[in-house]
Amino acid sequence: MPEPSAQDEFAWVYNKIWGPYASQAIQILDELLLKQLPPRARFLDLCCGTGQLSNLLTNRGYQVTGIDSSEAMIRFARRNAPDAMFVIQDARQFCHPESYDAIVSIYDSLNFITIKEDLIDVFQNVISSLKPGGWFLFDLNTESGYLDHWEDGIFDIVEDDHVCVVHASYDPEERSAQFDVTIFRLHDVWRRSDLTLVQRCYSKNQITESLEIAGFEDITIHGYHDEKGLTELTPESDRMYFVSRKPLREFHYENAKMRYMKWNR
Repeated sequence: MPEPSAQDEFAWVYNKIWGPYASQAIQILDELLLKQLPPRARFLDLCCGTGQLSNLLTNRGYQVTGIDSSEAMIRFARRNAPDAMFVIQDARQFCHPESYDAIVSIYDSLNFITIKEDLIDVFQNVISSLKPGGWFLFDLNTESGYLDHWEDGIFDIVEDDHVCVVHASYDPEERSAQFDVTIFRLHDVWRRSDLTLVQRCYSKNQITESLEIAGFEDITIHGYHDEKGLTELTPESDRMYFVSRKPLREFHYENAKMRYMKWNR
């Protein structure tokens, strides 16, 4: 049997440590999105990770597809959410024309899209994959969140069969965050894996502009604080949640993107 890769080991740790965040995320979806949707609505879980949110949505009767670029994550997702369908696909490249009533992306997944033009492409893929009038909800880390939780932060998790050490850092000038993970996991012997993940910190205005360029309307923004939950967006918010909608009318994305490129020369 081949030795597990760093991606395999990270997916294992993610499934165990961070996957349960889905139980918190479903409460936020209850408040911000699910009341707008019909029974058995079609969902896309974008950057679905290990599939815990997809499972909670299928348990409520929704028809769920999940996509993630990590084959290792998708293997866990298929076990965790057997009633959902999963596809290995990059958020920057997917398109499922007018297939979904709602698309969601949680747990700061889109902060991993570090080039703004790529993020606009993701938003265009999303709007193309929504039915007219469909909804898009996602969250992003804020600068306050990075400064409070990522700037030179170190934490570790020690169990009998694994150890995970994380060093998180944030560069305010570059608006870039880095997540260095070292995993020791007991197989027949202890094995070490190292992985580095990079995120970009986007401002509220950058995201709003990018959503508008892609063609979204009815954009609302909500703050989230780790201790207070959903709130109005303030400078102290740890995360921001965006909810937006695809218009019922046709939108000419290419014209809007050309205008954006002209403005930013």
